[in-house]
Amino acid sequence: MLQANSSNHEITVYDTTELYGEKGKFRVMEFSNKAIQGALDLNHPKRILFEYPRAIIHLMEINEPYFEDVFVIGHGIGTLAGYFAEKRFKIAELDAEVVELSRTYFGYNQDNVVIGDGRYILESEQPNAYDFIILDAFTAAGTPRHLTTSEFFSATHSKLNSRGSIIMNLMGKVEHDPLVNAIHTTLSEQYPYLKSFALPAEGAADIQNILIIGRKRPIQFQARQMAGFTEINLGQGHMIWD
Repeated sequence: MLQANSSNHEITVYDTTELYGEKGKFRVMEFSNKAIQGALDLNHPKRILFEYPRAIIHLMEINEPYFEDVFVIGHGIGTLAGYFAEKRFKIAELDAEVVELSRTYFGYNQDNVVIGDGRYILESEQPNAYDFIILDAFTAAGTPRHLTTSEFFSATHSKLNSRGSIIMNLMGKVEHDPLVNAIHTTLSEQYPYLKSFALPAEGAADIQNILIIGRKRPIQFQARQMAGFTEINLGQGHMIWD
């Protein structure tokens, strides 16, 4: 086990022979609140363990099969950029220690990570530059607020080309979650097409991954390719402003 402290997180990297009930040999990056940021199957390093990146991959491939340029906020262990190694990814990561650990212990070998706040880095990009913007950033308190506001979503809209999409990985409840509903409502002011997805849960109060995709054009998906995620309908919420 390795523990590292940065200015933003207490980070632990450890090996385990069981992960979510599956036996094997796994390496995990985790933050102090037990939030797993990434995991590697040491016996099958190219395998993508978690459902939510597999679902994101499907949404990317079916909605824009010939995409080239992706902006990601939140590095983790670099799962998506590693999978799409032939594409042009630019990744904004607040924490240099996360990037260093991903290289040392998880085999990340690309030179496409910029250290800094993802919103401010994105705002300096050229208009219409990206096919996808992926938001997968968490602190102990959840998704940083300044990455959920109307002004931020307006900035993402301007950086995406006419076929572009924003895909967000959130943590929340499928029903009656004021923050998730507010993010969905705020996003809908900028993007004419939205779809939301979640894994089946034991109860509506369970905290789980929720994916939201916003697009300038109609959104496609194939249910059998969504790694168990099913479409959900989120409620109306308040607008979030800077």
